[in-house]
Amino acid sequence: MRLFNVKIVQANQIIENGDLIIENGVITDVLETFGTPSGLSVFPGFVDMHGDMIEHELEPRPNVDFPMEVAIGHLDARLAAAGVTTAYAGVSFSRSAIDGERRSFEHTSKIIRALKSSINGLRVDHRIHARFDMTYTNAISALEGLLETNTIDLVSVMEHTPGKGQYRDIEKLIAYRMHGSSASEKEVRAGIEAKIAAALAPEAIAKNLEEISRACKAHKVAMASHDDDTVEKANQMANIGVAIAEFPVTIEAAKVAADRGLMIAMGAPNAMRGQSYSGNLSARDVHAAGLLHILAADYHPAAILPAIKALQGHRPDGLAEAVRLASLNPARALGLTDRGEVAPEMRADICIIDANNRIVTTLSKGEIIFTNGTPIPMEPKA
Repeated sequence: MRLFNVKIVQANQIIENGDLIIENGVITDVLETFGTPSGLSVFPGFVDMHGDMIEHELEPRPNVDFPMEVAIGHLDARLAAAGVTTAYAGVSFSRSAIDGERRSFEHTSKIIRALKSSINGLRVDHRIHARFDMTYTNAISALEGLLETNTIDLVSVMEHTPGKGQYRDIEKLIAYRMHGSSASEKEVRAGIEAKIAAALAPEAIAKNLEEISRACKAHKVAMASHDDDTVEKANQMANIGVAIAEFPVTIEAAKVAADRGLMIAMGAPNAMRGQSYSGNLSARDVHAAGLLHILAADYHPAAILPAIKALQGHRPDGLAEAVRLASLNPARALGLTDRGEVAPEMRADICIIDANNRIVTTLSKGEIIFTNGTPIPMEPKA
């Protein structure tokens, strides 16, 4: 396959008009040409390390369960249309969940196994991101079991105790919980205070983190932290071998994490909108400080391309650097050395964008997995 007269965004440069040659699912050559530009641009396929969408696809309304094949099929189509060619589906283990309910270790383990058995034959390369509540001591053995069977591809550790991380501002949390709720402020506040009183001791959390870290290292699975809010927390995460700090909530924590060698990930919706929906750190501020390494779909994969466009004018390398945030950088952070850039010997995972900044075609290993019908200058014709 040969794509003609397209703008090609590579990791460190942009070829304004070029041809891309693909053989057996791999890019074999990238050539600068002098034909009439088609007006189309080729980006590497996006590598999304954190997408929460599968849980919503499985339960689109409270207590309304959808079959895995329906949920993953719809998510697969959404991701392909958003230019995502590698996706880490985020599923959560929460200490506050009741046995058998959503996010309990029983329920989440079942979802992970069902998801893993359903991904063969799909368009996107789907992987599993286990989001683990670091206070959930009783579920560590379940996590270890999933690691031992090579069922998990990434583990992030989080703590959603009120007053910490994303919820460090108690008054904002109360306002958030009251929105759309029939509960009074007094009732919401009492519930939050009860959770604070029941919080696990820091020493117990540190022990859990060490156990999780040992298990991940033993099975060569990357770790991420989540919602780091203090310098101490960022250092603690670096000390246990975390590779990615996703969604830090203060610039101080982000800076320390980056200084310790962690890649900083922020949500694409945050970058696109210019603000966090929860009132925490803006991805644009992190980017302006030179600390942003990865853009993740978070809860909306269609935000990735607009986020890239929103950021491209604010750093010296412009578009090439912004595209790296959703391709090469996450691929390398996750140990994926065969994808993430438009270069010879890389997987032919690419997305094609028109002059109106719309994704018109996505290819995975050289095969079209999404098209909106826009003609593409290629041979042989699709």
